[in-house]
Amino acid sequence: MKVKSRHHLRSDDVAEIEDTMAESLGVDLDGDSYELVELADSEFDVVLVDGEPLVLYVDDEPFLTVRGANQHSPSKGVVTVDAGAISFVSNGADVMRPGIVEADADIDEDDLIVIQEETHGKVLAVGRALVAGDDMVGDSGKVVESVHHVGDELYEFSV
Repeated sequence: MKVKSRHHLRSDDVAEIEDTMAESLGVDLDGDSYELVELADSEFDVVLVDGEPLVLYVDDEPFLTVRGANQHSPSKGVVTVDAGAISFVSNGADVMRPGIVEADADIDEDDLIVIQEETHGKVLAVGRALVAGDDMVGDSGKVVESVHHVGDELYEFSV
């Protein structure tokens, strides 16, 4: 991934990121340094929090990266998948109803969400909800579109 530009964020942009993370994920993101990295060959921009790529912008909306979600353990906006779904989700597959064991009932259609595995609670991917959280568990159908996952270029990104 090629860096197009880098610059430190203003305090109002930092406050927006921190407020959004607290509201949507229940995460207290409290870094000393926030730096926006615009990538030339990616649909995402990344925010380095104390030098770590912990936040990405998806459609101009800040959200935790997989790495950020594993470091800060979201309490809201989480979908949990069973062991059978791990390899698929980790490789970027969208999430199907049969693989879901639990979903936050407060998730609305179109929300960005975190996908974690049930055994250890490790975050495997970030996705966009295609249905509300209370409609995710079931027998068939795609319910989460994968946006970013373990092992993709963004996950491997470092500066």
